[in-house]
Amino acid sequence: MTTRAKLTVYSALATALASLCLTPLLTTRSWVTHAFLVIAVIAAVGAGLRRAPLYRWTVPVGQLLVLFLLILIGFAGSGSLLGGVLPGPSSLRALDHVISSGLDDVQVYAIPAPPNPGLRLILVASVGLVAVVVDTVAVTYRRSALAGLPLLALYSVGNGLSGDHGSWLWFALASAGYLVLLFAEGQDRVSRWGRVFHGGSRDGTSSGRVSPGGRQVGVLALVAALLLPVVLPQWESGLLSPNSGGSSGKSSIGSATSLDPLVSLESAVTKPTNNELLSYTLDSEIADQVYLRTGALDQFDGTNWRLGSTAVNDLPSSFPAPEGLRDANLPRIEGDFQISDRLEKSWLPMPYPAASVQVPNRSDWKLDPLTRTVLPTNDRAIRGLRYHVSALDLRPTANELRTASTAPQDIRDHYTSLPQDLPPVVAQQAREVTAKATNDYDRAMALVNWFTGPQFQYDTAVNGGTGSNAIAVFLRDRKGFCVHFASTMAAMARTLKIPSRVAVGFTPGDAKGGNVYSVTGRMYHAWPELYFSGYGWLRFEPTPSRGNQPRYTEQSTTPTTAPTQQPTASVQSSAPVAAPTDSKDCDAKQRQLGECGGRNKAVSSAAEDSWLLSGQVLGSAAVVVLVIALLLVPMLWRSALRRRRLGSGGRRGPGGGPTAGLTDAQVLAAWDELIDSAWDLGIPPDESRTPRSAARRITEKAELDADSAAAAGRLALATERVLYAPAGQVTTAPLSADVRTARQGLRATASRAGRTRAVLLPPSSAQLWWRISDALRAAREAVGTRAGRVSAAVTGPVRRVVSRRKREPESEQASRES
Repeated sequence: MTTRAKLTVYSALATALASLCLTPLLTTRSWVTHAFLVIAVIAAVGAGLRRAPLYRWTVPVGQLLVLFLLILIGFAGSGSLLGGVLPGPSSLRALDHVISSGLDDVQVYAIPAPPNPGLRLILVASVGLVAVVVDTVAVTYRRSALAGLPLLALYSVGNGLSGDHGSWLWFALASAGYLVLLFAEGQDRVSRWGRVFHGGSRDGTSSGRVSPGGRQVGVLALVAALLLPVVLPQWESGLLSPNSGGSSGKSSIGSATSLDPLVSLESAVTKPTNNELLSYTLDSEIADQVYLRTGALDQFDGTNWRLGSTAVNDLPSSFPAPEGLRDANLPRIEGDFQISDRLEKSWLPMPYPAASVQVPNRSDWKLDPLTRTVLPTNDRAIRGLRYHVSALDLRPTANELRTASTAPQDIRDHYTSLPQDLPPVVAQQAREVTAKATNDYDRAMALVNWFTGPQFQYDTAVNGGTGSNAIAVFLRDRKGFCVHFASTMAAMARTLKIPSRVAVGFTPGDAKGGNVYSVTGRMYHAWPELYFSGYGWLRFEPTPSRGNQPRYTEQSTTPTTAPTQQPTASVQSSAPVAAPTDSKDCDAKQRQLGECGGRNKAVSSAAEDSWLLSGQVLGSAAVVVLVIALLLVPMLWRSALRRRRLGSGGRRGPGGGPTAGLTDAQVLAAWDELIDSAWDLGIPPDESRTPRSAARRITEKAELDADSAAAAGRLALATERVLYAPAGQVTTAPLSADVRTARQGLRATASRAGRTRAVLLPPSSAQLWWRISDALRAAREAVGTRAGRVSAAVTGPVRRVVSRRKREPESEQASRES
């Protein structure tokens, strides 16, 4: 491999390693494969353009054009050019829409964000641009040291945005890639001075060993940079250790709340799976109606709902009394939970309100006492966790909630605050819906009945978001999923001065028998919680066809908080009910979720999902095919050339007779095939030798057997007869058979790696690039010559007129003197 080829590979590797620091920015890492393919194509395009007789500045221009085409195909689909194969004007408009949505998502989502097309486009395009800059600086202009600047910018942006999700591993990988690139260029620069001095042995002779020198210094510097934060723990901030140290009792919120639950929930709801996330048992007759709450978001800033706490406590053995609950002496619900390995990042799922929780390692968890949320201190704390929860069995009635007193002023101040830019339509719509209600409970139920009515549609295909603009769009279009319904109802409740917040978690699991329930990825959910004095925070369900309505929405006249033995009917809403189906595959849980639309609905949904993915899949597939095609060009060209040479190397002459002789061109083609075959197997050609000397060199270096050596000798004699003998000498031997015999001998003595390289990447295929370069050079010279002729034809008359005018004064003077 040439030095330039090594630099191309190492620059692509350095960019790929540095781009890994961006992986924590999204909830999934599928975009990394797309980015790596883009890096590989850019490197291949740069290598091809540098072999052509072009100006150096045209290489990055060509790479940028290819990058734009890859982004267009991967994120905007195909257009109308060439029968829909190439992107057209419609693709440009689609790309503009994706970019606009990505810029909007940057302002809306926290880290990690959902893998929306706009965000994936921004990441892949950014990595592609850095790949072009690094390849241009390090390979095209041979300034590898300066290539560290774009790599540093990529790492700094990625690590800065990742925050607590960053890792020392990303720094190590990015630094290692940069060092490898520097070592490759340094070796090339030293080798240009001639033979490199490697040091000597103790007896003064050259040992032939490469001195570690700069490599050792670079590796030691990298190791020191990685170990320095460890040996100096008092440095609590920096690139590698942003949150070192800690304290007991109240602690900084740190990594415990770095998870944005709404972002993860939106991604899970829009792409549901049937993977089991956890299983549990509950000793309650209403276990099939209990929601598993992971946390609550109590602060709304106009952009999103988030956890407003700035500090959390160590996890206590028993929780403090729930906020607003008058009587905490209630029956308990006991439950045992088992988390699967598929639930990697989550707050702890529990029934609300939990009174205590038992976990194996309490130091891995923190408690936010305000929202009663249990948060992990690291991302690995929840995987495979077994724990026990004791929760209060709170069951108020509708009449009790109607007569509840007004919430305390501090609760109202904190949980009814709204951003100043909240669209007026939110408060206006809330007043219209609740105009006939006389208390907070009836207002809440009016909102629930309105959202679950026929005017709203559950749809996961709409854009996510919980900010002010997203709420206004949701109220206008009246289509969305649980995040839209929960956040909008909570905001509308706050305009009515009802304390509210948004809870996240899971709907009740599927019964597996034996009082065991299973929660899958289809049960991610969000709902609003409203505050009522004496009873605290209570769940309401505004999302149609999802979950179940709480029991206290029944119209009861007997106030009681004691558990009842018979389940009561939930409130009747005007929400559309799924039609019954005769399919045996539709169970009661699916009917409750409104998922019983028959096989045609499932098929159409699957087709829609596959269509949504087709643009990215086709773009990635096109890139893969292009890379494979570029890699196969040398092998295919070499095979075609061999067939053409040996096909004309038999005993058939122009007339086709069996005794006809070979032409000079046929003999020379057979000799060229022998030389190229030896080149492919590790014996480069030496054009200073005669054919017999070249055949002897090949025989000695490859250690050919007698038959192969004799075949090579006959080829050499036939070639010398063509080159040096008088005209009229005819060769009748079947030289194609001699070429095959000699090739078999060469392959028999070559190593396995050499034989593989001769097939997949034959060195003699460099002649193809030479031919292309010569053709381009000749074309450029022809264009220059033609342009010169055109210029001469256009400017010739003007030059002749000017020359004539310069000569006229001289002739007139000569005539006067005569």
